[in-house]
Amino acid sequence: MDAPMSVDRCKENAVKIVNSKFGDNIKSLSDLKSFYLETKQTAETIENRLSLSEWDIPPEVDEALKNAEEAQTSINNLQKKSDAIRNEAVDHCKILKPIVNDLTPLVSQIEELQKYRQYLSCVAHIENISNQIYTALMSNRTSNAVEEFSSLSEYYIQKQHSKCQNLLQFLKETILFWYNILKDKLSSLLEESLKVVGWPLIATATKTPQTSSHPSQKMDAIFLQLLLLQLPDSLSVEVQKKTMTFLSREFTFKPLLLPIQHLVTPLRKRFKFHFYGNKQTNNKEKPEWYFGQVLNWIRDHSSFLDNRIQNLLEIAGFYSVDAKVEFMRGLVVLVMEKMAADLPAVMEDEHLFCHLVDEAIFFDHELHQIYDYPAGLNSSMDILTVPIVFERWIEIEKKFAIEKMDALLSSPTAWESQYKNIADIDTLKVPECGESFITLMSTITDRYKYLPSPEHRLKFLDMQLELLEDFRIRLVQVMKEVTHDSLGDTFCAILNGVHYITDVLREWCNTTFFVELQYHNATRPVEPSTGADEEDTKRPTKRAGAGFMADESVFDEGIDLFDKLKVEMEKNILKHATLDVQARSQPYRKYRWRDLEDSGDLSLSTPACDMLMVLRDHLMTMNTKLSKPLFVKMWRKLAEEMSKFMLEEVVLQNRFSEGGAKQLEFDMTRNLFPLFGEYTTKPQNYFRLINEACTLLCLRVGSALLLREVLMSEESRLEKEQALQDLGVYKLTPQRALNVLNSRTNLSVT
Repeated sequence: MDAPMSVDRCKENAVKIVNSKFGDNIKSLSDLKSFYLETKQTAETIENRLSLSEWDIPPEVDEALKNAEEAQTSINNLQKKSDAIRNEAVDHCKILKPIVNDLTPLVSQIEELQKYRQYLSCVAHIENISNQIYTALMSNRTSNAVEEFSSLSEYYIQKQHSKCQNLLQFLKETILFWYNILKDKLSSLLEESLKVVGWPLIATATKTPQTSSHPSQKMDAIFLQLLLLQLPDSLSVEVQKKTMTFLSREFTFKPLLLPIQHLVTPLRKRFKFHFYGNKQTNNKEKPEWYFGQVLNWIRDHSSFLDNRIQNLLEIAGFYSVDAKVEFMRGLVVLVMEKMAADLPAVMEDEHLFCHLVDEAIFFDHELHQIYDYPAGLNSSMDILTVPIVFERWIEIEKKFAIEKMDALLSSPTAWESQYKNIADIDTLKVPECGESFITLMSTITDRYKYLPSPEHRLKFLDMQLELLEDFRIRLVQVMKEVTHDSLGDTFCAILNGVHYITDVLREWCNTTFFVELQYHNATRPVEPSTGADEEDTKRPTKRAGAGFMADESVFDEGIDLFDKLKVEMEKNILKHATLDVQARSQPYRKYRWRDLEDSGDLSLSTPACDMLMVLRDHLMTMNTKLSKPLFVKMWRKLAEEMSKFMLEEVVLQNRFSEGGAKQLEFDMTRNLFPLFGEYTTKPQNYFRLINEACTLLCLRVGSALLLREVLMSEESRLEKEQALQDLGVYKLTPQRALNVLNSRTNLSVT
């Protein structure tokens, strides 16, 4: 099998070679001889190279064998040299081993002595800097002492990761030693300088700080030196831990710069003097005294801080530090300490506690809005959000709100509008209780909207939603008591209040504050209730939310419930008015329409008088008692109901002569429609059914017969509707239009 395949493959290759050389071109065969000779020569060359005898080795193979032999010889020589060198090294090590054993301890001693030398060098460096600081202080060169202290602090930063704990401890103690001495020295000098320049600026109207005298320049120099007197960060943290107070354990405080601390110190002394101890100004009933005092201090010192101190901070390279903000931070701590000291006693008295909360909120608002105190820094609101204080706040806030709602609903003027005597203003006719409730909700929002934590704001929101539902339930209870008098003052006032509340809630939904709360509300995790199984905790709730959706709001559920109440009340009013009018319509429905003659002189039919008077009275009552948006909605619905009633109960239940048709049209277009003309320029647009029915009843006989023929034919519904539209009839269906035509006595019914 292999031989034939090889022969075939050779033939195939030969064919490919020939085709590639000559192709299909017959003329190219002239080169056939040269191609044959070339191929023959190539074949002979290959045969010569392959036809090797035992003694005929190719030169390439011979050369490779020679190279291999030379390489083997070289390897053998190198191996012998390696063995010799290894033997020499072993012998040398044996000779040197005793020497190494003798020198090793000496080397260790040398290394240890070098460490001692380096250690002593560090100690000497530290002591040298200490001596420099001491010398500078003895010669009253405090600026040089501060510079040397800065170099000592930098040296600590370089060595702070060293394993020489004793050296580090010595360095720490040295730094703290000189830090306290320099701080006390410079602090004393700064306090003297501040007194000379008139700090603190308590009476700005009569005392102005010096800006160009020698004492003022001295203060600037000392201020700058204190700015440079900074502990390394790790040491600063250790110092803070040793001096922690109640506030520093509860909250994180960034330390004030040293010179700013000294600006605050005299004010701290005054604050302690006036608002602690047995002083009359230390009155828990008057927290506004110390809140106001701090705001006055900020106001009095703002100009000096912005113009003088800020410039010194920038000279020292503290470009990101705001002098006034630093000063305010120091004063805010005074307020927080005072609140923390008073709260245990104040929380026992609800009124005192609420008053403190009000003043703290006002103080925080003034601080941020007037003096641009940055958000995120410590403030009086931090004290109010301590868990025990915050829970008490929520508890009292809810209690007072419920008491306020009780008072609102029990007031003799609860259902009267505060602006009832001012027609131009009182378009919404909001009852006093409804407007006061919204004011209550707004007040609560203003009290908690600046709380720093979203979680705290959400807890207040939960309370607001509970109050909203509580107020709705109360409205429902009162509404049920007066449902029998749907157009009475109380019922209409409740409806106006419900409408007003839903409108306000929808406006609130679009405010940035409540949109943010909706985001936080949708993304906060569910808190599983006690005893809930694993499946219950996985079940999604509205509070946890599947994610934030821009078209949702925190008031959606409340708005839905109030809307349902509003719709129910609107139906009651509409039903009351409609039934009353329909009850007076029996004479009109039973009128002898088929017997009326066309007299040409028309006036309102007698049976319609009582019915239309009742309708007019209800319209006037609704217009007087309902808010404008509600009244517009109600009269339009009432118009539609009357139009439908007149068609179904008058037109389709009677037969009309030509005179009867004209009388009905006159009653409708000249009397019923104009009752609504006071509220719209085109009242007929709201009585489409009865208006179109009158058009068909008064249509000329010939046209009416043709139209009826079309309506009774097998034409498509679209063609029938087109025929009606040609006559201005769009609302009536073809079947109803045919029924109206059939109620005419002057058309023979087939």
